[in-house]
Amino acid sequence: MFSKSKIHQPGTKTQPEGDAHPAKPEAPATRAPEAPAASPKPKAPPSTLSADLTVKGNLITSGDIQVEGTVEGDIRAHLLTVGETATVKGEIVADDIVVNGRVVGRVRGLKVRLTSTARVEGDIIHKTIAIESGAHFEGSVQRQEDPLNASSKAAPRAGAKETASS
Repeated sequence: MFSKSKIHQPGTKTQPEGDAHPAKPEAPATRAPEAPAASPKPKAPPSTLSADLTVKGNLITSGDIQVEGTVEGDIRAHLLTVGETATVKGEIVADDIVVNGRVVGRVRGLKVRLTSTARVEGDIIHKTIAIESGAHFEGSVQRQEDPLNASSKAAPRAGAKETASS
């Protein structure tokens, strides 16, 4: 169980008894330190503008917005949800747009969805669109590969007529 060991004196090499091979010092662990689990950063909840709130001005975020009140100005976001009680008067630009309420102005999005309670008065420029039965929509619909690009505000296509209403 226990063995008698020799005291190490400088200049002499010590070998354990019964071991024919010289002792090799153990190499320090060379494993790379483990990185924390690559879990994505938790997604922040959407910013909510409540039903009793009126905003006069533009809203710009890289996050999500849920509007339940009134916005008089342009909105730029990643995901925009216009609630049933909401009214937006201005241009909307977002990757995903869900309209349950009222929008007066241009809508530009990669994915645009008008639910059955939506009321939209303005043009929609989109990559994909879904309009549920019962939605009220007055304006034109135009498909573009990149509707978020600022150049999508360009003049209408050749042959298209612009009409102004009073």
